[in-house]
Amino acid sequence: MSAGSVGARPSGRVRGPAPGARGEAAAPRPRLRLSSRAAVLAVLLTVVAVFAVAPARAYLDQRATIARLERRAQALTRANARLQAEIERLKDPSVIERLARECLGMVRPGEIAFVAVPRRGDPPPVRC
Repeated sequence: MSAGSVGARPSGRVRGPAPGARGEAAAPRPRLRLSSRAAVLAVLLTVVAVFAVAPARAYLDQRATIARLERRAQALTRANARLQAEIERLKDPSVIERLARECLGMVRPGEIAFVAVPRRGDPPPVRC
């Protein structure tokens, strides 16, 4: 073996330590330069992004408003159906008579109305 083959790699080249491995400064990287076209493109993209924020926000606000109004319309539709059923129920003469007797204390001609008053104060209000 010769003295030159000590530490030699099979390819025959001898490599030193990697730059920056033992306190050596790495070679400075080349600075990225911005061309004028790239600068104009960056400015245009920034302007478009800034002006796109307001319409996007308005769009999202309008979607939220529409969703809220649709929920309100559904609630009003349910209330309308409930009230329509109440109207149909009140068209029955027996229901009207029962309400007149219970809520208003009305009696037919010739009938005598009796009201039971509790010992302590007024009678409880009738739920009508």
